[in-house]
Amino acid sequence: MWKHALVISILKPGKDPALPSSYQPISLLETIGKLFEKILFSRILHEVNVRGLLRNEQFGFRPRHSTSLQLDLLFERITRNFGEKRLTGAFFLDVAKAFDTVWIDGLLYKLTLLNFPSYIIHTISSYFRVRTFEASFQAATSSRRGMRAGVAQGGLISRVLFSLYVNDMPSPTHHVELALYAEDTAIIATSRNPTLLVSYLESYLNDLQRW
Repeated sequence: MWKHALVISILKPGKDPALPSSYQPISLLETIGKLFEKILFSRILHEVNVRGLLRNEQFGFRPRHSTSLQLDLLFERITRNFGEKRLTGAFFLDVAKAFDTVWIDGLLYKLTLLNFPSYIIHTISSYFRVRTFEASFQAATSSRRGMRAGVAQGGLISRVLFSLYVNDMPSPTHHVELALYAEDTAIIATSRNPTLLVSYLESYLNDLQRW
């Protein structure tokens, strides 16, 4: 049963309930599935934190790295640049359907490159194979369907797996910095010249597009 999920739609605050894009899909597992995820999550997190597998810019799932601390660092960068009469430019990326588009074979390959224990890789592989779901909205529930890709939105292990999946994104130049928190990405550039500032951001975005 832990391979089957019920997907419900939760209305985002302040959004129009008549628009499908106003709803956040959340996957709910059976009790045994939740217990299994907690055990698997603790094993994955142990490997990530003990071996320092996530890049320095990633603040998700790292000890003493919170969302507020990431925001404080961003504010400190802007304040420092302002004091030094430098400009600060940034792109804030919101990846559409980030969790739904994860290529499972690619994720498993990247975990292998990171030298994850084989038993964890095999367990994750088994966890994502032959999955099914049914969607529920108000009083209606769909028929059961198969899931061919993606990690479940709202799943306990989803964000850390997504962070590992994008862990090999291009490294920025010394003019550009990254601020990451799971699927949320900020690309920050600094320069006294506005034309150069834009070119630094565009250059990294081009690298990201080719990645």
